[in-house]
Amino acid sequence: MKFAQSGLFIVLFILFLLFVVYQIILDRSEPEYEEEIISERVDTVQIHQPALLYGFPADSFTVIESTIRRNQFLGEILSEYQVTDQEIHNLSIKSKRIYDVRKLEARKKYTLLCTRDSLPRAEYFIYEPNAIDFVVYKLKDSIEVSLNQRKIDTVNTAVAGIIETSLWVTMSDAGADPMLIHSLSEVFAWQVDFHRDLRVGDGFRVAIRREVRPDGSVRPGAQVLAAEFINQGRMYTAVRFVDPNGKAEYYDRDGESLQRMFLRAPLEFARVTSRFNPRRFHPVLRRRTAHLGTDYSARTGTPVLTVGNGTVTRAGTWGGYGRIVEIRHNSTYTTRYAHLSGFGRGVRVGSRVQQGQVIGYSGSSGLVNAPHLHYEFLKGGRQTDPRLLKLPPGRAVAESLRPQFELQRDEVVPVLDALVVPDIFEEPTRVVEADLRSSAS
Repeated sequence: MKFAQSGLFIVLFILFLLFVVYQIILDRSEPEYEEEIISERVDTVQIHQPALLYGFPADSFTVIESTIRRNQFLGEILSEYQVTDQEIHNLSIKSKRIYDVRKLEARKKYTLLCTRDSLPRAEYFIYEPNAIDFVVYKLKDSIEVSLNQRKIDTVNTAVAGIIETSLWVTMSDAGADPMLIHSLSEVFAWQVDFHRDLRVGDGFRVAIRREVRPDGSVRPGAQVLAAEFINQGRMYTAVRFVDPNGKAEYYDRDGESLQRMFLRAPLEFARVTSRFNPRRFHPVLRRRTAHLGTDYSARTGTPVLTVGNGTVTRAGTWGGYGRIVEIRHNSTYTTRYAHLSGFGRGVRVGSRVQQGQVIGYSGSSGLVNAPHLHYEFLKGGRQTDPRLLKLPPGRAVAESLRPQFELQRDEVVPVLDALVVPDIFEEPTRVVEADLRSSAS
């Protein structure tokens, strides 16, 4: 019995040893694998972006640039670059509706885009009539003509100043285009008479948008985004608001319209030579007589504007007034424009006119000794000094549009507030809408 147990033990031990030896042999027979780290190599490919010339890849062509010589025709230019007479003829016909080749001017730049051959053939002719527009004449395959424009950049800037001698000089000293005066006079046409109300010590702050051409030059004129003008201690503020329909108007900071029933003056720019005066000395009659209007010095032919909407009740000659236009604005107000040299187109008795419309031209008809405009403002049939009237306001921003107005206002008004100018902007008599809402008297 003991022998049998010891024999079983020996057999089991031998089997165990055989298993261990088998495992060792098996491990050695399998191939060895090393952990392999694969690194991904990314090649950076430089993609060549060709320079664009008028929208074409310049390095695909032989580029020839020059200017048109005096008495040089397009055919003379193109014939040197393998363009046939028939093709030139077809081009001249097809271009008439877009940009007639007969309009090409001397000293204007042109560019030819030609094939890169030993004998280059013109495939495109580009003409620049000005710094913004360029005309592309396609010559290869079928002839096509297109009028294009370079991108114009807009730059917002701001200027400020105080009048020491004249507004013109002050604008120039502030680095602004003096023509900005015209823009300001239109914005504040219902608040300030730029002919007679300005004083030394008045000041302005203006945020403007200018258009800059590709060559760096600035297009004439500027768009007023916001402005403040202090006139005789009273501050007027204007904020440009563009509604969802694209219509732009000017409002004060509170959204009240700057537009009024009447303009402050019937001329864009002119000097007042005689004010409303019940006892003025008449230069022709040589005696004192009532001068119940305002005289503006203006060259013969200067456009005269109606100060408000209305109906023409007189258009002709009337005694000492000479040629005169009389306009009835409503049951209360009438205006007269006298000593005219002629009448505006369509101005006749019964015709309707709109505020700012040209209704005549200044002259020297009637009892006068020099060309000028005599302007009268009547209330209830009696001549009145318009400077003493507080005119009704225009419409405010609609409540539904007020959030949009406030958004546009808050973008530009801080620009004005950041402009540092002397004392007059620190404590001006700010004009509040309550002053302007008073009933006309």
